[in-house]
Amino acid sequence: MLKQIFSDNVTLTWTIFGIDWTIRLLLGTRIIMRRSPTGFTLAWLSVVLVLPILGAVIYLLLGERRLGTRRARRVAELRKPYRAWLDKLAEDFGAESLQVSGPGEMIRRQARGTIGVPVLPGNSLDLISDAASFFEALVADIDASLSSVHLEFYIWMPGGRADDVSNALIRAAGRGVKCRVLVDDVGGSELIGSQPHADMVRAGVRVVAMLEVGVLRAAFARVDIRNHRKIAVIDGVIGYVGSQNIVDPTMVKEQAGIGEWIDAMVRITGPAVEALQVTLLADWEFETFEGIEKQAADLDIIRGTATGESMVQVVPSGPGLSQLAIQELILTAMYAATNELVLTTPYFIPDEAMIKALLSAAARGVDVQLMLPRYPDSRIVKWAGESYFEELLEGGVKICRYEGGMLHTKAIVIDGQTAMFGSVNLDMRSFYLNFEISIVVYNGAFAQKVRELQAHYLQSSQKLDLQRWRARPVALRFIQQTAQLLSPLL
Repeated sequence: MLKQIFSDNVTLTWTIFGIDWTIRLLLGTRIIMRRSPTGFTLAWLSVVLVLPILGAVIYLLLGERRLGTRRARRVAELRKPYRAWLDKLAEDFGAESLQVSGPGEMIRRQARGTIGVPVLPGNSLDLISDAASFFEALVADIDASLSSVHLEFYIWMPGGRADDVSNALIRAAGRGVKCRVLVDDVGGSELIGSQPHADMVRAGVRVVAMLEVGVLRAAFARVDIRNHRKIAVIDGVIGYVGSQNIVDPTMVKEQAGIGEWIDAMVRITGPAVEALQVTLLADWEFETFEGIEKQAADLDIIRGTATGESMVQVVPSGPGLSQLAIQELILTAMYAATNELVLTTPYFIPDEAMIKALLSAAARGVDVQLMLPRYPDSRIVKWAGESYFEELLEGGVKICRYEGGMLHTKAIVIDGQTAMFGSVNLDMRSFYLNFEISIVVYNGAFAQKVRELQAHYLQSSQKLDLQRWRARPVALRFIQQTAQLLSPLL
């Protein structure tokens, strides 16, 4: 009897062992054949091969950019009309004949070639450097709206100035204005089901949560793909884009040592607003499946007229678009710089290609400045980013850590002439997973305004010294290097 039990246990053990390694080898083969970046591939191979069973589960949940069959099919269906619209827009504004001076020309061609977006002339832009001014301007524009208000934000947290936006939408809907709100299901979790949500819906505001999270969805789609965009379009003629969510920073409970969140937005009028509106249209259709023709009629797609002198490319990125196209665009910006490259980001987890681009710029004599918050809201992300500091400092890159709060602005200025601005962080999550939105502005006056904002941040920052950084505790160095091993997955 004991012999039979022992034999059965041995058979069961070997069966489980065989199944486990079969799964590991199959998934390992799949990971290799996907031809992802080397660091990404090695990190996932380590997870799958080192962790029995659990590694396979983690990879199946988080390892691939799965949108779900229905959504993936709809994204593919939208690709053709979206590209046709881009080509028509380029034709109407003579985009192919427009020339951008200096390093911006390389960026313009890259964005047109990979994502298909044309540069649009005749825009006016106002840089809004604080949350209070943004909410004041947005509420005023909503109150003055005549036909439509469409908002798309990652986070919407009721309270304070966020409620001012909700109330403005309620007033607009009461005047017969078509109002729509698209929020991420995770970032908008505090809004959905709240009193402001109920009040808006009762008034006629349509509120939709995008990329719903749930156990059932986890079986068919990756649950940590998020809509990280921040877009507002009023009457089809006024647009906003940047890093600010619908959150009153004074209402957010400060995490230990982080301080108030610091953001910036851009208010746009001119032809580029149409590109923001169509991006929002595609996202609304992606979630609701209501029919793109109906949405185009309802969303006030207006062929804008010139209101200023700035040339702007609106660059959406994320699932359904060219994989890693936004990262490639940022790398092009780094290689295009000839005098100065200033980067502001809350999250910095570079891959090998970005490290090489930053070091190459510094080696060419470019003044490369990287500005980060000293105390971001994720310690493991902080440690992973810090693991690259010594190599960058040795190569001549200047690293400054902002101490006046949680610096959340995402901006890059190249040679003081071209600015990239929006929701994209310098990490693989923004490059590979999230729905993001950026604008590239080819206008020296606007670029200088962004540069002045970065200089303002610098006044509350501490510049790292290479020798002092090398002298950091061995224990901290070990933690940073350990976190670096996970950097492709963060």
